[in-house]
Amino acid sequence: MQMPVMDGLEATGEIRRLALGADLTIIAMTANAMSSDRELCLEAGMNDHIAKPIDPVALWETLLHWIRPAA
Repeated sequence: MQMPVMDGLEATGEIRRLALGADLTIIAMTANAMSSDRELCLEAGMNDHIAKPIDPVALWETLLHWIRPAA
């Protein structure tokens, strides 16, 4: 969520405004781990939220949930 120039919430909004961005999977990976941070990410249009420190099992479960193999 914290990046130079624009934060992840603003970046998500910009991506979602693009024609190809509407269906793009966006997952926040951030040290902002409070439930209110997760809600902000979801309200901004992100699909999910992974808090740091990263739990490898939770990371894989999240990725497998959102990323589908190409046909």
